[in-house]
Amino acid sequence: MKLKHILYFLILFHSFAYAQENLDFNAKKNIISPEVNEKKVTFRLLAPQAKTVKLQGNWMESSPVELQKGADGVWSLSQADFKPDIYTYSYLVDGVKANDPNNPYQVRDVSSVMSMFLVAGPQSLSYEVQRVPHGSVTKRWYASKGLQEDRRLTVYTPPGYESNKGKYPVLYLLHGMGGDEEAWMTLGRASQILDNLIAAGKAKPMIVVMPNGHTSNAAAPGESAKGFYKIDMMTPDIFTGDMETYFNEIINFTEQNYRVKSDAKDRAIAGLSMGGFHSLYISANQPKMFGYVGLFSPAILPPQNKQSPIYMNLDTKLDIQRKQGYQLYWIAIGKTDFLYKSVTDFRNKLDRSGFKYTYVESDGGHTWSNWRTYLTDFVPQLFK
Repeated sequence: MKLKHILYFLILFHSFAYAQENLDFNAKKNIISPEVNEKKVTFRLLAPQAKTVKLQGNWMESSPVELQKGADGVWSLSQADFKPDIYTYSYLVDGVKANDPNNPYQVRDVSSVMSMFLVAGPQSLSYEVQRVPHGSVTKRWYASKGLQEDRRLTVYTPPGYESNKGKYPVLYLLHGMGGDEEAWMTLGRASQILDNLIAAGKAKPMIVVMPNGHTSNAAAPGESAKGFYKIDMMTPDIFTGDMETYFNEIINFTEQNYRVKSDAKDRAIAGLSMGGFHSLYISANQPKMFGYVGLFSPAILPPQNKQSPIYMNLDTKLDIQRKQGYQLYWIAIGKTDFLYKSVTDFRNKLDRSGFKYTYVESDGGHTWSNWRTYLTDFVPQLFK
């Protein structure tokens, strides 16, 4: 009997040890990193054998900054004057990139996984989780006849959608070259932004559909039958016109599976960078489809060696779109964005043809900080 109890204990202990394999029971030094104190942030890393530890972050315009090593083997660095926002960072330990092992909050952007933190304040309130009613976020698969595969998209439905029978307007929200159907949710904080704006009465309840704009990938990395593969943002589908050509499949799926209004005045399309490029050409090729268009730091022209019919005769298509009419054509870009000149040239084209638009120019460049702000500013103007 005693032997039975011993065996039972050993089996139980063995199972517990495996179940808790990521927990540390060795009473090691408790390190807080990053430690956020209003606008000051302190980074720490225990690396007693390291010769150098440097910090690199998305807020830095200069080279990585070196941390100082303490007698206890903990490297540390404090920086001040952080504005309210979400930040990403990593360490360089003797030249090798490493995320912060003391920070469980991480996010993927293209093929890079980075540690992240939030500095709270007025600007970040729009995408913090607030005590308000929350919408639902689902991952759905739709059959694409044109691309001959099932493809995944993300759908946000507003608070109360499941409990009523009303119909809703739709925003089709497109990601950039480095993104997928998850990017607006993880990096863009779209659901938090929508929840907070709707709760504050600043935006109408709406459905938001976020598809995968890379037609050579059915879904985000690791989420399709393609399996686990090396991620490359320069996928072969870019500038082929496939996304624009088969976009109506996404609209049809949405209107067949959700309670949505189907007039142009109840449809909006917007996107960042490559998604802004897609929004520009999808709306130009279907001038009766969307009442609202948002271009966030958009690419404008395809490379000269990409000659899809989708991209041809843009001036003529824009003139038809102008005559057809629309509720809002909204363009935003940062002053230091590498696409600033091409957007300026595009605006000059619109000005010459009398194409009315709203223009927003912000500080900063081609960043998620700007795109979260653009979404926050764009959504309240929809479906008036």
